[in-house]
Amino acid sequence: MDAQLPLKLADVLRTLGHSVIHTVDLPNGNMTTDASIIATADLQERIIISKDSDFLISYRLSGKPKKLLLISTGNISNHDLNSLFITNMQKITDAFIENNLVELTSKMLIIHE
Repeated sequence: MDAQLPLKLADVLRTLGHSVIHTVDLPNGNMTTDASIIATADLQERIIISKDSDFLISYRLSGKPKKLLLISTGNISNHDLNSLFITNMQKITDAFIENNLVELTSKMLIIHE
């Protein structure tokens, strides 16, 4: 999970049973480069969760990261973001069984080919 997303969201995902690493948990914290985040995620077979379009560009150009959950909610309160994840977690989990790029908006889950 990248620096643009709140630590509380990581806590919510852990409560839901997911193994989550936020950038603050990495050796360089929020100063960790995108390339390093991608390398770590791919090595550990994790999904990057980000609002940062740089990860989307990298995915489209190089296929890295291997799995990306793009958050496209626009401005949203942390409470509403957490609720959005809680409501959609099973759909998100199911989407990643066969897909590598999934987008969560405030209204829907979009599966990209």
